[in-house]
Amino acid sequence: MERDGVKAQDQAVCPQKKIVAEDGKKRLEKLLYNYTKQNTGVAFSGGADSSLLLKMACHFAAVNGTRVTAFMMETELLPLGDVEVARKVAHEAGAELVLLTMEALKEAGIENNPENRCYLCKKAIFARILEEARKRKIDRLMEGTNADDLLVYRPGIRAIGELGIQSPLAEAGMTKTQVRLLAEAYGVSVADRPSSPCMATRFPYGTELSEDKLNQAKRGEEYLRGLGYCNVRLRVHGEIARIEVDKKDLGNLLAQSQQVISRLKNLGYRYITLDLEGFRSGSMDG
Repeated sequence: MERDGVKAQDQAVCPQKKIVAEDGKKRLEKLLYNYTKQNTGVAFSGGADSSLLLKMACHFAAVNGTRVTAFMMETELLPLGDVEVARKVAHEAGAELVLLTMEALKEAGIENNPENRCYLCKKAIFARILEEARKRKIDRLMEGTNADDLLVYRPGIRAIGELGIQSPLAEAGMTKTQVRLLAEAYGVSVADRPSSPCMATRFPYGTELSEDKLNQAKRGEEYLRGLGYCNVRLRVHGEIARIEVDKKDLGNLLAQSQQVISRLKNLGYRYITLDLEGFRSGSMDG
């Protein structure tokens, strides 16, 4: 689980950052060469960060004669389509994908969407992944936190540190922009994929969550993405569905308002609103 975030610099890459990425690439390659001298696991989501990590880990594991296993936790908090994407990317990387399941709301104790939700959920999920990895004689687990994540509100990072999990992208100083550049260079098919945070981020803290509410929001977002909107969030405030899209897309969405209203009301929302501030990271945290 991650707080949703696509920073402005993710959308455009300047030549200066291409130069900086080369230094980060060298640091990352050295780390992964050393880490993959033993069988290694990657906590995997199918996003750009963990996909680059998996691809590079598989490359250096082949050099070292070891193996890399991808571990993904399927919960009711995953957006629709994430598992299918992860399967595809793991296959492209040449890694075995181990798909685990968890009822995160209950097992992590986050039914009421507490402010420390991300910490509790990460702790529960990564503890289970570590347990499974050790059953497979894998003692080192890595995950895809990047250097930008260390600068913003990411309570789950504390859980990762407490469990002794490695974060090579952050260790190498790789920003999200640099990750996307390097992922493209390595031929990662999801290099430009928008961030796909857990569905609990669509609800205010303190909201009682249920699988039905989560699925309702998932279907709404899937519909909006089907209309061609890339960065989109459906924020839920009781009976109100508040839509966030990139500012450049506000006019298009207004032009499609009648069909959008009809579809979202059919899903059970009573009021449909368009957020004039547009898509932004962590709008539920303010």
